[in-house]
Amino acid sequence: MRLVPSSLLAVGIVLITSSCQNRPASTADPGAAAPADKSQQAGFTPLFDGISLDGWTVRGSDNQDWRVVEGVIDCDPHEGPGDRNLWTAKDYGDFELLVDWRIKESPYINRAGKIILPNGTYKKDDSGRDVLIEVPNTDSGVFLRGQHKSQVNIWCWPIGSGEVWGYRTDPALSPEVRAGVTPKVRADRPIGQWNTFYIIMKGDRLTVRLNGQLVIDDAQLPGVPARGPIALQHHGDRKDGEWGASFLQFRRISIKELDLPSNQ
Repeated sequence: MRLVPSSLLAVGIVLITSSCQNRPASTADPGAAAPADKSQQAGFTPLFDGISLDGWTVRGSDNQDWRVVEGVIDCDPHEGPGDRNLWTAKDYGDFELLVDWRIKESPYINRAGKIILPNGTYKKDDSGRDVLIEVPNTDSGVFLRGQHKSQVNIWCWPIGSGEVWGYRTDPALSPEVRAGVTPKVRADRPIGQWNTFYIIMKGDRLTVRLNGQLVIDDAQLPGVPARGPIALQHHGDRKDGEWGASFLQFRRISIKELDLPSNQ
């Protein structure tokens, strides 16, 4: 893959350093995301008890990656066969979801990162090739309704977290759909600090707030299943490269189901 001149590379790196710089991780981080307001908390049910992985499952033959450490779900990612993502045991349809997450560290580099434009396409150079930049190599996300495609992404690219990779990169979808799943703002906090997703899924429509800022606004996900489990994504690569290791932690995870019978 062709790398850009150093001047363009410097510009790309400047775009990410304000929110993707390594800082010491601590489970008592003073920059932690603030709790949701009472209107968001009302009616929410915890999916994580702070003690165990009860209610969650790994579909692979073993679990070397996910542990509860000091009250948070900690991912220590390894390569291995099978599905190594962490899935809820229960399926969900329409819901509101609160997830606190943070990148613990990002020791590896992706030297083929791309600059995503507001319409979901990649920035090109004068020869029509994608402009490539170096970015910290960490990658995870939240799968919605049982599939990788409807993933609310967590990473260190300049566009910020919250984009829906599987829909943004699908050439069969309309430009409107691909633009809709591209973040409107970058709202990530620096590496080592806590962030909060507030995700609303109704029918085939998705809204995402990150740290209180609207990043995805009523985006359409054509063909998304009506119900399915939620998952925390696993990436195992412990090396420089295109895909980053999931050096992530998650803590408060709670859900409000919007399609339950009124007597529940």
